[in-house]
Amino acid sequence: MISTTARRNSPGMGTLMAFAAMSCVQLGLAVSVGLTGRLGSEGVAWLRLAGAAVIIVAIARPWRIRYSRGTLGICVLLGLSTAGMTLGFMLAIATIPLGTASALEFMGPLTVAVVQGKGAARWWAVVAAAGVLCLTEPWSGGVEPAGVLFALMAAACWAAYVLLTQRAGDAVEGIGALAISLPVAALAATLVVGPSVLGRMDWQLVLIGLALALLLPVIPFSLEMLALRRLTTAAFGTLMCLEPAIALAVGLAILDQVPRPAALAGVVLVIAAGIGATRAGRRGPAGPGEAKRALGMAADAQR
Repeated sequence: MISTTARRNSPGMGTLMAFAAMSCVQLGLAVSVGLTGRLGSEGVAWLRLAGAAVIIVAIARPWRIRYSRGTLGICVLLGLSTAGMTLGFMLAIATIPLGTASALEFMGPLTVAVVQGKGAARWWAVVAAAGVLCLTEPWSGGVEPAGVLFALMAAACWAAYVLLTQRAGDAVEGIGALAISLPVAALAATLVVGPSVLGRMDWQLVLIGLALALLLPVIPFSLEMLALRRLTTAAFGTLMCLEPAIALAVGLAILDQVPRPAALAGVVLVIAAGIGATRAGRRGPAGPGEAKRALGMAADAQR
């Protein structure tokens, strides 16, 4: 039993969860493209967050979970960072090229990887950064100051999201933290773009939004929370740089977008960084809840 538990809590399992989460994100974005003409980029982001809030509350039933005041505060901050990350990126790509926005946004998790990494982990973050630049080629398009600010806002929110997700996941079992953070994110998004979108909603969009919310963000956010219980924030931040490579594969398979040589070089770099981050990314003891569960399982194994 101990060996099975160790495998489930290994950094390799955390890497698989992070990879699955990134794949869901890219598939969700691909599916979202068809709705932007009806709701706009910000409207689609709001629809996903609102649908996710409804689904996660129905599943997790937060009124049955005991939250300390500190945990509630962390979950609220996580929700605000989620809303800022989602809306900031959508507003950025409305004014600057997607590659530029992606490169700027990835500075968030990369900063976490560099600041919190130790030894080789920091070098893997540098390798991943080079790969992201090759994939997105931000130098190929013009830059609007407003778009840069929105992308940097998304980057800062993403960095906060990584740190807060790990803390919230350690403090609350299961997906209880998401039962608070996603409704907060949906409320914040509603205050920003909701009034202009509600008039364009119909029952078809509501049903589509609920289905889309499962793909993005309910499933990937849940997987990311589980992954961060098994990986350091430095390793997780570096692994997030695999997302442009996944986006390239999705574009090739679904949209017939043939990658350029620089993009292929970027794929090699980020995959190498992801492997290196995984080997250096095992977490130490987690929060009190995780420690108690580990002790309980060890005691059961000895009986």
